[in-house]
Parts: sequence; C-alpha cells; structure tokens
Amino acid sequence: MSGHDSKYFSTTKKGEIPELKDELNSQYKDKKKDAVKKVIAAMTVGKDVSSLFTDVVNCMQTENLELKKLVYLYLINYAKSQPDLAILAVNTFVKDSQDPNPLIRALAVRTMGCIRVDKITEYLCDPLQRCLKDDDPYVRKTAAICVAKLYDINAELVEDRGFLETLKDLISDNNPMVVANAVAALAEIQESSSHPIFEVTSHTLSKLLTALNECTEWGQVFILDALSKYKAADAREAENIVERVTPRLQHANCAVVLSAVKMILQQMELITSTDVVRNLCKKMAPPLVTLLSAEPEIQYVALRNISLIVQKRPTILAHEIKVFFCKYNDPIYVKMEKLEIMIKLASDRNIDQVLLEFKEYATEVDVDFVRKAVRAIGRCAIKLERAAERCISVLLELIKIKVNYVVQEAIIVIKDIFRRYPNTYESIIATLCESLDTLDEPEAKASMIWIIGEYAERIDNADELLESFLESFPEEPPLVQLQLLTATVKLFLKKPTEGPQQMIQVVLNNATVETDNPDLRDRAYIYWRLLSTDPEAAKDVVLAEKPVISDDSNQLDSSLLDELLANIATLASVYHKPPDAFVTRVKSAIQRPEEEEYPDGSEAGYSETSSHVADAAPSASSSTGVSAAPTKQVPVAPPATAAPVPDLLGDLIGLDGALVPVDEPTAPSGSPLPILLPASTGQGLQISAQLTWRDGQIFYSMLFENFSQVPLDGFMIQFNKNTFGLAAAGPLQVPQLLPGSSVRTLLPMVMSQNVLAGPPTTLLQVAVKNNQQPVWYFNDKISLHVLFTEDGKMERATFLETWKSLPDSNEITKDLPNHVIKSMDVTIEHLAASNVFFIAKRRNMNQEVLYLSAKAPRSTPFLVEITAVVGTPGVKCAVKTPNPEMAPLFFEGIEALLK
Repeated sequence: MSGHDSKYFSTTKKGEIPELKDELNSQYKDKKKDAVKKVIAAMTVGKDVSSLFTDVVNCMQTENLELKKLVYLYLINYAKSQPDLAILAVNTFVKDSQDPNPLIRALAVRTMGCIRVDKITEYLCDPLQRCLKDDDPYVRKTAAICVAKLYDINAELVEDRGFLETLKDLISDNNPMVVANAVAALAEIQESSSHPIFEVTSHTLSKLLTALNECTEWGQVFILDALSKYKAADAREAENIVERVTPRLQHANCAVVLSAVKMILQQMELITSTDVVRNLCKKMAPPLVTLLSAEPEIQYVALRNISLIVQKRPTILAHEIKVFFCKYNDPIYVKMEKLEIMIKLASDRNIDQVLLEFKEYATEVDVDFVRKAVRAIGRCAIKLERAAERCISVLLELIKIKVNYVVQEAIIVIKDIFRRYPNTYESIIATLCESLDTLDEPEAKASMIWIIGEYAERIDNADELLESFLESFPEEPPLVQLQLLTATVKLFLKKPTEGPQQMIQVVLNNATVETDNPDLRDRAYIYWRLLSTDPEAAKDVVLAEKPVISDDSNQLDSSLLDELLANIATLASVYHKPPDAFVTRVKSAIQRPEEEEYPDGSEAGYSETSSHVADAAPSASSSTGVSAAPTKQVPVAPPATAAPVPDLLGDLIGLDGALVPVDEPTAPSGSPLPILLPASTGQGLQISAQLTWRDGQIFYSMLFENFSQVPLDGFMIQFNKNTFGLAAAGPLQVPQLLPGSSVRTLLPMVMSQNVLAGPPTTLLQVAVKNNQQPVWYFNDKISLHVLFTEDGKMERATFLETWKSLPDSNEITKDLPNHVIKSMDVTIEHLAASNVFFIAKRRNMNQEVLYLSAKAPRSTPFLVEITAVVGTPGVKCAVKTPNPEMAPLFFEGIEALLK
C-alpha cells in the first residue's frame, strides 16, 4: 500500500464486517479494491477478519496486479486457520500460474509456497512443475525458492515428484539469478535433510563460478557458501578457484566479502605454494580492514569473524595492528573485541606500541574496559617472554595510581605471571603487599592469598598478612575460603612455628565444623588427615612443583576453530559456538493426527447426538458396575468436516461441497490408530481409538468406519472404572454414519471421575452403542506417558532431596536391551514433548547418564535415571517413586517413548 493509503486504518464505524462484506461483493472494481485494502489494514492492526475469507478469495479473479497481491497477502495470513476454505483458492492459483503476465505467474507460485496447508500442497505440484520450466527467468527463480518451502511442508512429496532433480538442472540455467536461487533452495533443503541432497561437483563448479560474476550480491553469498563446501581435487584446482573468487573481496557488500574470505580460507588449506598463500594473505587484509570503517554493529560482526581468522592465519593482519586501536567514541562492545584481537596480534615487534595503548586504556572511565585493558597487559606478558619485564613495569606503574579496581585486576594477572615465569619476578611482591587493604573482590583477594601462601618463605610477615584475612574467614566467598585454607597449610609447612600452628587449627576447625560448603569441608579433611599422619608426605603434595601455565590468547580448540571458520559470516562465527549448540536441526518425523487440527471445535456443523448416558455398560464380570457419566461439561471438539475436492478445471464459484473419504487418522507415533472393534465383531462397524495428549488436555482419538449396509446414528460412549478414573468429559459427537463412510472425532477426557480401587492396571474398558446395533464392549490400554502432567519438572535441588528421601527399596531398574539412543539431545527433546523433563546429564566412562522427572495423575512423581552408550543397543532405566507399584506402568510408557 502507498503512503496515502493510511486512511484505510482509521475506520470507526459500527458493523464494520457486514459493511466490508457488501463492499467486497460490489460490482464496482474500485469499491472492491478499496474494501480489500480496508480488510488488509484491519488484519495488519490485529483485527480478526477471517469471517470474510470467502468474500476476499472471490476478489482473486482480477487482472489488477495490486488487488491480486493484496488478496494473496490475506490468503497467506488466514489459510492456516481456514484450510478447507483455502482449497477454494486453488483454481485461481492454477489459472494464475499460466497467466500471460510473468509477474502474476511468479506471484502465484510465491504465494503457493507461503500457504502451509497440507491439504493444498499436492494441488500445487503441477503448477510448480510448470513454473520451474517457465520461459521467464523471474518465474523460474521464484519457483526454485518455492521448492524449498514445499520441502519444509512435505519432504516426501518433493522427492517423489522429482523437484530436487529439476532444481539441480536449474544450476545449469543460463540466467545467473536462477542459478543462485536454485543453490539457495538446495542449501536450505540440505540443512533439514539427513541424507546428502546437494554437493558441488567439478561439473557444476564452473557453472557456479560463471554465475558468480553476474548475479546480485545475495545470490553471490549463496553461491560462495556452496563453493566453500567444495573440496578441490588438488592444489592446482584450489588455486584456480581462489583466483576466480578473489575479485569478490573488492565487493561493497560486507556479506559478500566475508563469504569470499571463508571460501578462500577453506581452499587455502589445499594450496601448497607458500608464495601463493603469502600473496592471498596480502589480498585479504585490505577488505577486512575496510570492514572496520563501517557502522559499529557491522564492525562488531567483522571483529568476531576476524578474531577467528587471526587465530588460524595471524600473518593476514600481523602488520595491521594499528587498525584495531580503540577510538574514544567506539561502543564498549567494539572496544572489547578490538582488545582481544590486539592480544592475539601482539608480538615482540609491536609490543611497545601495544603497551602504550593498553596503558592509556587503563586510565579511561569505563570500568569494565579498564579491567580488560589491565588484564590484557598481563596476558601479553604471559604470551611474550621477552616482553614480560616491560609488561610488569607497566602494571606496577598502574598499581601506583592506586585506583582500586586497577590494583585488583593487576594483582590477578601478576599471579598468573608468577605461575608462567617461576622464580623470576618475585621481587615485586613487596609492592603488592602494600595494597592489601584495598582488596575487596573475591578473585583479587584469592590471587593475593595465593601469592602469600606460595611465597611465604620470602615474605617476613606472611603469617600477619594471612591473619588479617582470616579474621573474616566465615563471611568470605568460597573462592577466598579455599585459597585461605591452602595458603595457611603452605605457611604451616614452610614455617612450622607457633603462629602458623594456631592459625592452622582455627582454619581447619572453621572449614570442617562451621561451614556447609562440601568442597571446602572435603579439602580441609584431606589436609587434616595429611598433616596428622605424615607431614613429609603433606609437603610433597601441597608444596609440589606446579606445571607452568601457557598462553591462552588462542583459546579455541583446533577442530572447533576449523568448524567455526567453515561457518564464517553466519551466527556461529559471532557466537563462537558451533551451529549445533544453538540451532536444532532435527526435522520432526512425527505427523500430528489430522483430526487434531481443531481442538477448539472451529469446524462445527454437526447436529449434537444424544447426551444421555449409555444404557448398558462395559464390564469384565457381571458384578462390575459403571458409574454415572461425569457432570462436568467441557467444550467438545466435533470432528473435522471432510474437505471439498476442487474441480481444477471448473469455475471457482461453481465448486460443490462433495465429501471425500477421510484419510485414516494416525496416532501420535505416526502409525494408524489401533483397531479395537474389528468390523467382523461389530456387525460392520469398525472402531479404532487411542488416548492422546494435546495442548494440555487428554483426548480419546477415535475413528468410526461403517462397512454395514445401513446408516448408523445415535452414538454414545461410556468408560468403566479404571486406575486413573478416566471418563468422557462430554457426549460423543458423531454424525449419522452412512454405509461405506467413516468419521473421526476427538473426545475430551477427564481424570479421577470413576477410580478403580486395587493395584494399578493399564486396562481401559469401553462401551459404545448406537440406535441400530447392540452395545459393543472392547478393551483398550492406557499408556501412562499420555497422562504425564505438565507440572512434572523438578528443580535440581528438589530432585536430589526427593531421591535421597525415598528408601532404596523404592528404586526399580529395568534393562531395555533392544532400545538404541542415537542422540541424547534428540531424546531429551522427544521426552520433553511427552512431559518427561530433563534435570541433568553426566558422563560415566563412555556411558551417558540422563536424569529426568515426570508426574503421573494423583501427583505421583517419577525420578528417572537413563543410562546408555549413544548409538549402541541396550538402555538401562531406573525409576524411583513414592508408589513403586506404578513402576511397571511407567516402564511400559518410557519404552514406548524411547522406541
């Protein structure tokens, strides 16, 4: 809509919907167009205009491109909530996909991809097939992206109809934008597919490199990303590829530059000539430096990527350290990243410049930045042995300024310098001891205490210094308490005079009796035992020589670094985490039962059947009676009406509402519902059913099929007493069932209505009757995992307390020898969907151990421990619960979930 269309948002009339309805059906084109604009405006501000669906869809029959776009926009928004009505639009899609105007053909195919309704999907295949081979490249490139969207809705359909092959053919298209979109679509499909879909071969390589020079910037990004996954056959091929990609480094778009850098870095791994590598490094420096003149947000992303690049190939920017010097007006997040890179690039050649910069930063106003700068000086000392002395003298100058947080940060890094260069710079300890009074941060205190304990023999008044800290021992944080304990033991072992003897007594007493911190208590007991049994052994343990620490400026593991470099210019390179750490790529294979589309009963339209209680009841023996039906009425979800079949050649308005046979509903596990009353037993009536959990409510999902010769009506249902008191929450909503037809329904259930006393059992006895036949009885099985409640998650502390509080006899273990856990994360996610919640995970040798919690009706908590070797058959499951008699039912449920 254009700027002067704002008037459509300001309507305040009463009866707006009826008024819009009249205008949408007006014979005047302009009035119709205005009405659609008003509808879109109302939709934009959040009003519900779904009741106008049919009227808006009728406006699709127009040559006006603007009006068509607006109708399609409406359609995309409401198709999901009105899937049966959305089918009405199929004819127009088909017609529009053959329109002489390529813009309309492309618009139709783009909208088809955005309407995520299963029922419509297969009707879109033929138009999409045509558009993929359209004469106009604009239509072909739009259709390519539509295939990726269709794959997300129904992967099987895309593969069966050969769309993937057509997409691969488009890589050889003569239009570079079509090539780029085909690559983008294939890459997206590959992301969500478990088997290989798209691999660049030497055959497609040259086509992609040719298209690279001619397509738009975003097309170039997709092609470069695809090329970066290509493994060249040898160094020569890698050099040729890099040569053709290098011009992209001069591109104005940062994304293209970073994608080109990623691609070149990947191919450089194969290039053996040092001259070529050196030359490439020179060529990559200027574009990376240019990125730092962009706005701060882009600078930040560039810096996070550069940080990875310099860890792999520091020579690229070794001579460019000045561009990373912080400007006074840089935002703090940019300054912090620049500091990190400066540490990585610091060398004996440039350290003096770098130290001058760091010293200046240490006098700035931003406390966090100052701390980071002081720590950076220490990290440079640890990294560069020859520059360590210069770094220390700068730190001492900063300590003399006596700014509290600067002093504390300096002491923290000096402790690390002592550990990096033992017996070299201890002469400065006296200067450090002057600052004892100012220390108030745990890490700084702990560092100073470590220095006093480690060098007690060189500090005359070490016992007095430690004593001043010991006065506040009980109030100190655990970090400081642990250091105080160790330092006092070191002092005692180095100077076993009267002072330290009293101190050690006080500390050990405090750390064992007065504290509730298990780490501190355990360490104190170990020291106590060592000192009391063998003081010489204690010396060997406590005063043992420590390994020298190393430089941590390139802290990423090489395999992780390679993975992140392969993901340059994506979020992974900004987070510095592999994609799997923050993206879930598990495509759910579980298809929801179609009948569950309408839990709120939006597809009403059937006359209500009798809500009387069934006259007869199911019973295992003549003595078991059935309690009355529940009085509590819950809104009942009627079954979905069958969808009309579009007459693809007929007129849109001339559609009739012919019913189609209903597909077989599926259970949540993806298999059809189990048949509980076969047609042979039920005189032609067949009933399939299963309990299911949906949106916090239990339903009985049922399919009725009439194979008899007479119509059946007046259906009623009742449940016998059962362990969980499951009962119908309302009458059964089943319309008249004609011979040869079927219908499905979701019957809401309630719990604790007619509870059966005695030991728990999964038996569910059901009675169903209709007006034409006798009462049918059948048995079903209650799956406990369907009944797990949403409040079953425990805090870790509560889980531990509950586990400890339950007697060992309440723990029951079962081996599941044929079950295999392929991925712990997928299993955790899958169990959470059934209200079995993850608490913690640990590794025991090569075994993974999961702790989970769940809660069944009657508030029975289950504390679960699952042990398995990932990918190997055999799962051990232990459960602890206040009601151990429920354990067999629990194991049945967990076995079903782990299958």
